[in-house]
Amino acid sequence: MDTSPYKRPLRSWLFTPATRPDRFDKAAAVGADVLILDLEDSVAPADKDSARRTALQYLGRSEGGGPARALRVNGLGTAAGNADLQALLASNAVPDFLVLPKTERALQLQPLQRQLFAVGKRSRFIALIESAAGLATVEEIAAASPRLTGLMFGAGDMAADLGAATAWEPLLYARSRLIAACARSGVLAIDAPFFDVRDRTGLEQEIARSSALGFTAKAAIHPGQVAAIHAALTPSAEAIAEARAILAENAKGVGTVNGRMVDEAIARKARRVLAAIGEAA
Repeated sequence: MDTSPYKRPLRSWLFTPATRPDRFDKAAAVGADVLILDLEDSVAPADKDSARRTALQYLGRSEGGGPARALRVNGLGTAAGNADLQALLASNAVPDFLVLPKTERALQLQPLQRQLFAVGKRSRFIALIESAAGLATVEEIAAASPRLTGLMFGAGDMAADLGAATAWEPLLYARSRLIAACARSGVLAIDAPFFDVRDRTGLEQEIARSSALGFTAKAAIHPGQVAAIHAALTPSAEAIAEARAILAENAKGVGTVNGRMVDEAIARKARRVLAAIGEAA
């Protein structure tokens, strides 16, 4: 699973417009694992500069506890995206994660990696896969940088690019390919937000499908979605205890736990259970 140094759960990724500083601390209040300050889709062109200043000022403050903090910049190679990155490099802000929209080539990550290293920033990457071009090279993107913590699926933009409905079945292949790429490279697979903030049943159904498919995290666009994400993606106490027992038995060689033979495939699933609670196997 995720090879990042963040030994904490990374189940819920809550987007908040960088134009709304009054909402920033609400991510901690609802228990979100990651707060994403958004400079891209939720910010009008006329507000980009002020949103950038607000986000970097907030991220420049030293925070103890609370959620991890991420910054979604504008698209790499765009004027707004270049302004975001230059301002970040010149600031004292060090977000835990940079969310990179419309990632379509592995080569997009490497210059950014060098720039961050040059100024001593340790921020890690979340690459958004939200186009046919990104999907076509998703395996290379997943292995592009040691700073890459995960891939996030962008359902809305992907559906628009494919001419598909923004629904589960039309986007199943795209989700499945992203998950396979993440599994191959050992990075986190983060599903897209559920867009109807009033449909609790629909949200719960989609999280269940996401989890069954292999996603271990999900983005959110409203604080009210966080609890449902955590309920579905947090292993039970019984599952955690069994995972620990399986790995203890696996370390001895072939054995059994609860009457089931323990082999490497079972051990790999146990490691995923512990990774979901931020515990190293």
